[in-house]
Amino acid sequence: MSSKIAIIALGGNAISKPGEKGTIAEQFANTRETCEHLVKIIEAGYRLCISHGNGPQVGNALRRVEVAEEKNIYPLPLGICVADTEGGMGYMIQQELRNTMIKKKMPLKEVASIITQVVVPSDDPAFKNPSKPVGGFFSKKQAQGIIKSKGWDMVEDAGRGWRRVVPSPKPFKIVESSLISSLISSGNIVIACGGGGIPVIEKESGVLDGVDAVVDKDYASSLLAREIGAELLIIATGVDKVAINFGKTNQKNLDEISIAEAKKLYEEGHFPKGSMGPKILASCEFVEKTGNTAIITSLEKISEALNGNSGTRIVP
Repeated sequence: MSSKIAIIALGGNAISKPGEKGTIAEQFANTRETCEHLVKIIEAGYRLCISHGNGPQVGNALRRVEVAEEKNIYPLPLGICVADTEGGMGYMIQQELRNTMIKKKMPLKEVASIITQVVVPSDDPAFKNPSKPVGGFFSKKQAQGIIKSKGWDMVEDAGRGWRRVVPSPKPFKIVESSLISSLISSGNIVIACGGGGIPVIEKESGVLDGVDAVVDKDYASSLLAREIGAELLIIATGVDKVAINFGKTNQKNLDEISIAEAKKLYEEGHFPKGSMGPKILASCEFVEKTGNTAIITSLEKISEALNGNSGTRIVP
């Protein structure tokens, strides 16, 4: 059995695609398609760990909470919504990945989802500057009432309405990393850090306490990859390769870049903070601290990227 471990961080679009209603039937269909690509990593000889985004799913969960409150049903905090979506999405990936292995007559591996807690610093500057939009849209009048009654931080979002914003601190420890590592070492496939994991604060006594925040799943995936000794980090996104001057006539796709080159291009503004930026920085962290390689590519190009024929490689 190979000792190589690969972590793939799936974007939210792998389960819920733009333009869809996001029904469970649609999510299962998208998960089924995604798993057709995931097994290619197993076929390439890697032990597999999967993380995923949950933006659309946790947004819908929060909207359900808002509707339920009108019926005097107790609300669910953000951390519970993240945990719920970790479990629900993990179930879909578990089932469809197992089914895919059976259909392809591959050696059957057990697949387990771990509801993952991610420790964040209590003094992270993000807590004083909430910036991550979550949940539904509200009118200005509604937002003013919510701010007064619930104390939420809310901002106007690109002309579409007002939304709640929460902190997005950087992770520094995965609580369940040793369990995840043990399961992978035993030949199992693990789904972890869904939606970036549930952010928690660790007190001096070691006691954990949840906080209303979200963790970027690419940063969490990079950290988990380092903690379990992964040889490869794959960040799946909507493009085959990272590009500079994206969308312009002088767009240039990148086959391979060093950490220094990636950071320089980030500082020059080629990788926006709301899209490719976190993927680049998370990849750089992994490569810098392990000396291994990170790949950014689309799900459809996984096989080619593993063979060096597609994707963008970030190297030391």
